[in-house]
Amino acid sequence: MQLYRFLTGPDDSSFCHRVTEALNKGWMLYGSPSHSYNAEEKKMYCGQAVTKAVEGHEYSPDIKLGSF
Repeated sequence: MQLYRFLTGPDDSSFCHRVTEALNKGWMLYGSPSHSYNAEEKKMYCGQAVTKAVEGHEYSPDIKLGSF
């Protein structure tokens, strides 16, 4: 089974730690990161897609992607 997640968060070290944690759990970067500016909050936000191949499981909409 191939899994996909899109991680998002403020453009700060907490976002980098979330991506680093995913990489250390076997997730792979997928594509380029994205950035957007929230004018109301006056903050930058980041996004990064990650994927992971998991053997021995079948996809179900009920699975918690972060548990893999």
